[in-house]
Amino acid sequence: MLLRIFAVLAQATAFFMCAPAAAQSDAASYPNRPIRFVVPFLAGGPSDVLARTLGVKMNQDWSQAVVVDNRAGAAGIIGADLVAKSAPDGYTLLMAQVGDTISMSLYSKLPYNFERDFAPITLVGFTPFILVVHPALSAKKVQELIALAKAKPGGLTFASGGTGVASHLAGELFKSTAGIDIVHVPYKGQAPATADLLGGQVSFMFNNPITSLPHVRAGKMRALAVSTAKRFSGLPDVPTVAESGFPGFDVGFWLGTLAPAGTPRAVIGKLNAEMVRILRVPDVIERLGAMGVEIVGSTPEEFARVIRADVVKWGKVVRDSGAKAD
Repeated sequence: MLLRIFAVLAQATAFFMCAPAAAQSDAASYPNRPIRFVVPFLAGGPSDVLARTLGVKMNQDWSQAVVVDNRAGAAGIIGADLVAKSAPDGYTLLMAQVGDTISMSLYSKLPYNFERDFAPITLVGFTPFILVVHPALSAKKVQELIALAKAKPGGLTFASGGTGVASHLAGELFKSTAGIDIVHVPYKGQAPATADLLGGQVSFMFNNPITSLPHVRAGKMRALAVSTAKRFSGLPDVPTVAESGFPGFDVGFWLGTLAPAGTPRAVIGKLNAEMVRILRVPDVIERLGAMGVEIVGSTPEEFARVIRADVVKWGKVVRDSGAKAD
């Protein structure tokens, strides 16, 4: 009996000694097969463009295919859930964005926990939102927009890409900060929301630079402010909301990469080093800069802190606004 116990203990010891060695071996050979990069939105948007930009360079460096898999639906939840439930081996990655932290409070039930079920790789970059109005609206400054809203409570409408998405919550934060009564009009994406703003069906919106800059430059939209604490290099003469009378107003749209929780630290380290290196390549900087993306390239730990802070920040905005998306 004693011999059998010793034999079991010996086998267990051997297993636990071999497990780290096996993980190290897997990390050393990583990647040795194609990588799937899940984008939980339609092709052509910021998440998709960034994933494809990283994927092309990763393929060049590692001689392994990086396949971008667009899994749109349910405000990104479908794609995120796919990655959360994938093998934690570094071969299925997620292009996440700030809306994922909003969903933590917006939905009473999620099939995953965004903080617990993912391993951060790097914060890729962020963009501001641009507060844009239709040219027919008389407001040329933020304070003038607020005066119009106060003169006619419930008379101004603001569009968003859907209930609970970042552009919606940016509008809700603006609404509560300015103390105005405005009506939210949700759309199924930024593109149809932008189309209706161009057509004059809605008064204003917080839009991303990729979608709004061409229209602002063509005079089809008027930019009143940017949402981040610092001015946007693409519109250096446009003030921030904070500069327009609301100190502390700071809302941005970030994008970052994640793997399933439990992915070996060595694999996360390889992915982080590769992605950060790519984000320093001149043609990548130029391409993303043209889209209005300010490149970051953080450590996994720094990205984890951004996620935690935004879960708390947006949780309060969701509660204060009463927004729900179930």
